[in-house]
Amino acid sequence: MSVTIKDVAKLANVSPSTVSRVLADNPRISDETKQRVYKAMKEMDYHPNAIARSLVSKTTKTIGLILPNTDEDLFVNPFFIQIMRGISHYAQKKGYYIMYTYSNNEDQEVEHITSLINSRRVDGVILAVARKDDKCIAYLKEADYPFVVIGKPENADGVLWVDNDNFHAMYSVVNYLIQKGERKIAFIGGSPTLNVTINRLEGYTRAMENIGEKLDENMVQVAEFTENSGYDAMKRILCKGRPTAVVTTDDLIAFGASKAISEVPGQHISIIGFNNTPIAAFRNPTLSSVDINSEKLGYYAVKLLINKLENEKQDINNYIIDTKLVERDSTKKFIGGEN
Repeated sequence: MSVTIKDVAKLANVSPSTVSRVLADNPRISDETKQRVYKAMKEMDYHPNAIARSLVSKTTKTIGLILPNTDEDLFVNPFFIQIMRGISHYAQKKGYYIMYTYSNNEDQEVEHITSLINSRRVDGVILAVARKDDKCIAYLKEADYPFVVIGKPENADGVLWVDNDNFHAMYSVVNYLIQKGERKIAFIGGSPTLNVTINRLEGYTRAMENIGEKLDENMVQVAEFTENSGYDAMKRILCKGRPTAVVTTDDLIAFGASKAISEVPGQHISIIGFNNTPIAAFRNPTLSSVDINSEKLGYYAVKLLINKLENEKQDINNYIIDTKLVERDSTKKFIGGEN
């Protein structure tokens, strides 16, 4: 049986990608690590293939973008289109191409990342979401492969990332509604495994606790980032109670929730979305939404990654992008059953 890079890595107690970097004589690998790898290669009589070595040192000027998918077409959600626009703007300026891939679940994302790395088709990877116990982040860290995350990881040590202050953004939105006299406020978030959902739910909970309102599980629902799912989530809330306002973590969810509210005659409910997608200004009623500067998220994510790939000196490993509530008709009291 032939000896592989993985065998050498195991004996040298390093990752396979570190062995690859040693073969490519990467200056970022310490002399001590190089000597350990060379010793393991000698002991195992490992002779790297010349073609494989040339592939290791090859740069593609291409970056892989890993996008999550839902039951509906990925590109129905303008958020991903906006971050891709920001990514493309900076990448094109620096002479890089973008290769995107999407999956039905997290395990498939890991498979795609593995394929991209092993085939050396990309120089680095952008993850479009951050999850609790994120398998993609764990894999990329173990592989010691350049990557950046749109979303703050649970453990951000040594990780490049960009995000909004999602806790503060939602906390501010709920306080805004409270100042308008609302007290019974519902929450519809995305998947509970997403860090963005976790952080925004924490902001909602803290704001409600500050006025003496304990978390009412009947007023908290999760949904996919689609109108249909937002509609179903709002229906579940309305079956259990009558909120006077609802905050959502995505405009598509808010659009569906608005439709559910419109089917209840005389129901007065304020509603706020997130992402300030272009269509929010053209709905009937127009939707109040938090502008999270999606294009900037993409722009600064790829900026961090390209700086790393080109060994540019950078003193920071993350950017926090500002948010702003854009008030429209839906917080001036949306009245169900009236058009």
